Amino acid sequence: MNGKRVRAKVDGWVFLDKPVGPSSTQALGRVRRVFDAAKGGHAGTLDPLASGLLPIALGEATKTLAHFADGTKEYEFTVRWGTATASDDAEGEITATSSARPTQASLAAALPRFTGEIEQVPPVYSAVKIGGERAYALARAGEEVTMKSRKVLIYGLEIVGIPGPDEARLRVKCGSGTYVRSLARDLALALGTVGHVIALRRTAVGRHRVEQAISLENLEALGHSPARFGALAPVETVLDDIPALAVTAQEAAALRQGRVLRDPRAEQSPPVPGMLAVFHDGRLVALAEGIDGTIRPARVFNLGSMKE
Repeated sequence: MNGKRVRAKVDGWVFLDKPVGPSSTQALGRVRRVFDAAKGGHAGTLDPLASGLLPIALGEATKTLAHFADGTKEYEFTVRWGTATASDDAEGEITATSSARPTQASLAAALPRFTGEIEQVPPVYSAVKIGGERAYALARAGEEVTMKSRKVLIYGLEIVGIPGPDEARLRVKCGSGTYVRSLARDLALALGTVGHVIALRRTAVGRHRVEQAISLENLEALGHSPARFGALAPVETVLDDIPALAVTAQEAAALRQGRVLRDPRAEQSPPVPGMLAVFHDGRLVALAEGIDGTIRPARVFNLGSMKE
């Protein structure tokens, strides 16, 4: 024996309310330790200074991480006017100042310009790759970093509150790839001043909301007790918007072997092509593509009991 620790096979989703402080990777590590999970991943990175909903996939759930890639996200954030920073948040060095402060009326009038499809330049201190290197790593090394503009979708942007003349709290619903720090920076410039984000909280990812999430503190307080599995949602939780298809035991075995099946729906009417969540006896078997009267497995699952 080599003494290497063997972790448990744990499959499912933990919808975590990440606190300010740990990175997303550190939060994932702490969740894996609670469950002693052999494998894990997270959907959508949150900076250490950001809090809120961080969906964490364990075991076979990691095969569904891509399902969150194009989902909508919702954030609440606070902008401080009058100071720009290198990172567009409170962590960076001050790069510019302004005495101008927008009124609530001017802020409200500017918001429609930042909804719909807009052009956005990611922050220099971001995880965007440039020549195979992360932008933040190049910036911290003192290299000059030129970020390219990209199109992002802003579905909604509204004022939540005005704590004082130097700050504004806003809520944004946006598509993947949006940087809230860039949004705050560009909004400030459009209002004739400069600004940066001092607080950021993700409140929703797709249909999942932070109100239903468990805090890292409460999860860790459960330790290795059986109660921790109450925070573990089934792998198929994130697949509710995909049509489901029930198959026989023989068909399930064939899909797990990567075989293409005849689409059983074709017996009633021409099936609508697209992705399917395939089940046998209530258990997720595969994500498969229905095409030309066939079922073609894309990702297959080996799921046991959630408490095994």
